[in-house]
This record gives sequence, C-alpha cells and structure tokens, in this order.
Amino acid sequence: MNFNQSNKLYKRGLTHLVGAVNSPVRAFASVGGSPLFIDKAKGPHIKDVDGNRYVDLVLSYGPMILGHRPKIVEKAVGKALKKGTSFGASTAAEIQLAKIVCDAFPGMDKVRFVNSGTEAVLSAIRLARAHTGKNKIVKFSGCYHGHMDAMLVAAGSGLATLSLPGSKGVPDAAVVNTLIAEYNNIESVQKHLTAHDDIAAVILEPVTGNMGVVQPTDAFIKGLRDLTKSKGVLLICDEVMTGFRSHFGGAQELLGIQADITCLGKVIGGGFPVGAYGASDEIMQNVAPLGGMYQAGTLSGNPIAMASGMATLLELKRKNPYLFFEEIGKKIEIILLEAAEKHGVALTVNRFGSMLNPFFAKGEVSNFKEAQICDTEKFSIFFWAMIRNGVFLPPSQYEAWFLSTALRESDLYVISKAADKAMAAVSAAS
Repeated sequence: MNFNQSNKLYKRGLTHLVGAVNSPVRAFASVGGSPLFIDKAKGPHIKDVDGNRYVDLVLSYGPMILGHRPKIVEKAVGKALKKGTSFGASTAAEIQLAKIVCDAFPGMDKVRFVNSGTEAVLSAIRLARAHTGKNKIVKFSGCYHGHMDAMLVAAGSGLATLSLPGSKGVPDAAVVNTLIAEYNNIESVQKHLTAHDDIAAVILEPVTGNMGVVQPTDAFIKGLRDLTKSKGVLLICDEVMTGFRSHFGGAQELLGIQADITCLGKVIGGGFPVGAYGASDEIMQNVAPLGGMYQAGTLSGNPIAMASGMATLLELKRKNPYLFFEEIGKKIEIILLEAAEKHGVALTVNRFGSMLNPFFAKGEVSNFKEAQICDTEKFSIFFWAMIRNGVFLPPSQYEAWFLSTALRESDLYVISKAADKAMAAVSAAS
C-alpha cells in the first residue's frame, strides 16, 4: 500500500490551506505522517486518491450512519437539487424534519435548525442565559462543544491531540463565565453550584466522544439531573454525536434523564452541514422572532440538508438498526480485546451502541484524566497498521469510532485481520 498521491496533495495543499487541511484533526498531528486524501466512498467503504480501499469507521465523524451514498438519500437529495440549492426563505421540508426530530425527543416541542454543532451549542448557551437571566456555564473537562470561545477550555479531542490547554485568540473575558467540572464526579458540580448563584446551565455530552467514548455512571447522570433541577439550573445535553446513534432519539432517554435543551447535528443532516437546538415551548419562546434572544442564519434549514436529513431519519426509523449496532459493536470490541490479549498489549475498550474506541491503558477510563494516561505512541503504531491493512480510523486516540448499517461480516473479517496485525506491531515496538 502506498500513499504517493496523498503525499503530493498534502504538499500542494500547504500553499493555500492552513496545514493543508480545513480541520486540525485531519492533519494527523497525533499519529505522525501526512494526512490521507479521500477520493470517494460507497456503503461501508472509503477510497483514498491512491486507490487504497478501507472499511470506514470514521464515517465523517458520525453522520454517515447508513453508510456512504445510500440510494434513498441520493434520491431525496437529487429530487431536492432539481428545485434549487438555497432560497434564504422557508420551505416545507424544514417543518417536516422538525416534527421528526421533536417527536423523537420527549420534552422537545420546538427546534431551530442551524448549520453546525458549534452553532447549535453557542445558540443553546445563549438561550439558557436568556431564559434564566444568569451568565455562568459549567462544562466538563474532556467534553468538546465546538470552537466557540467560551467552550475552548479543557475541551478534549483536537485540543488534547495537539496538547493545547485552550486556544490562542480567546480572551480571558470570553471564558470568565465558564466553570470546569470533572465528568462522572457529581461532587465537582455540586461545588460550583454551591459557590455560585449565577449559573445558567450545565452542559455535557451525555456519552462523550471527544475524549474517547466514555459513559456516565447511573449515579452521576441521574444525580446531575436532580442537582440541576433543585438549583434552578438548566441542563444542556450536547447530542451532536450521540443523537440517533444508539436509539431513535437521544442517549439521554437511554440514560433515564431529560435535558432542558438538546443540541443536535451530524446524523440529522445525513452528511450535509446541519445542526439544531431544541427545547420545550416555554424555553424556546425566548428565541426570535418569538422572544428577545437573537439567532439567525441565511443557510439554516438549507433544503438539500433537510432532504438528506429527512431521508436518513425515516430510513433509520424503518430499519431500527439499534440491535444490529449493539451486536456488531460487541463483536468489534471482542476482536480488539482478543487481539490485544494475544499479543500482550494492555487495552481497554469503551463502547456505547454504535460508538466505540480502544484506549491503550490498563483499567477503566471514566473521565478525561484517565483518558490522558493512555499511551498515544502505541495508538499511533496501531493506527498506521490498521490503515495499511484496510481499516480507516480517526487519527486520534481521543476520537470515537462509528458504525454504519452498511457493515457486513466480510468487513468484520477485514477488521479482525487488521487488528491482529496492528496489535502485533504494537507489541513488537514495546
């Protein structure tokens, strides 16, 4: 397997693109080497510009839940394209997709579509402040909520990959109202809520995907919901990754809680740029044009994204693939653990439905501190060995892997063979 064309494109890209990429994780900074450039994809497979074919476990970081280019989505998008690509005006598709989304989330009466997960989060935080009249936000170390200034504090994922505690260009004033708690540690939240009476909301990924896949304990997530309610603090669940991934709706329902505001993205656009935030009528009444909280976007509710999202969600509802995801996710988990044991490699695998990832560490990983103990050098060796044996992974120890309904037993065979060779490479380098 060679990467000659990818290497050539990388060198060309350095001239007019920052680092030859448009998102930092694509630069392969944490795994070394030059980034791969992709040419095309179909079903569970993706091909780079050198013609190398991979089983895709990145899936554009989640939205390609039906696999690449599913016929039902291509048909819906083609039909929408014939009518136009953007109108800057309302369409029926927005209303139709809004009903599908709201029906899937108990307590969500209204939703506002935006263009990205970052946009959804910044709008949700503004909404929480507008509704409560308070300013402070509690977030958890290792949870990533987009690149807005106030959230670029202990944000995991790309920041952890690049060993940056925050970001240059973010003034102190932008984060003065952001308080940091530890995921799966209810006492760390209690401390903030006791010390401050001006907290508008607590925001979290109900199941994290940016410090790796980490689930909340039952005591933590339910305790968090009870605590925020008792203090009059809103709970924002960032389900940009988890929405519709392990349940037709949100992870919060599976975890036995109900957020006050929910942020969505990824899957609800079926591969097109989209985000959303939604809540009860009482809370959403604050949003313009009904209320005084202003938020707008020319491309929000784009007709192509709405068509793709609708086709994707309706197909998910029809297929109900969540038992399939549980079964195939468990098989991949076993493949990884058995390969690690065979070659004497310390490994922990965290999984939630159709999201999973391995940590090169002993013992459980339940928060960002434990995730940071992982051996990222071993992951780099593992990553490139998996790539060279036909499995496309996120180029970071801290990113979730995603599964699609297009995966087949033949793909699991490729993953199994690749994992065995990759763990052997990790062992040989130790």
